[in-house]
Amino acid sequence: MHFLLIYDLAPDYLERRPQFRNEHLKLAQAAGDRGEILMGGALADPADQGFLLFTGDTPGPAEAFAKADPYVKNGLVKHWQVRAWTTVVGPLAATPVKPS
Repeated sequence: MHFLLIYDLAPDYLERRPQFRNEHLKLAQAAGDRGEILMGGALADPADQGFLLFTGDTPGPAEAFAKADPYVKNGLVKHWQVRAWTTVVGPLAATPVKPS
């Protein structure tokens, strides 16, 4: 099953990101090493949202990530939410659906 961790980013996200980025990336790398995060990143032009794709049986790892993330703790993220995402197409689809 897939879960999207959706970040709504603060207006000054790009200016403030450098001081917290290394710690954020270490947290993400550790989650990736555990097989929890498949990919993540921020939207560009404007950089107003970020998305991290998690895999697992529950939203717990995505929620724990957000609660530990220095971007969240330091106000670079205005709001976050975790949503179940039914992925049906592509090589990483959790519930592939083939055309009839």
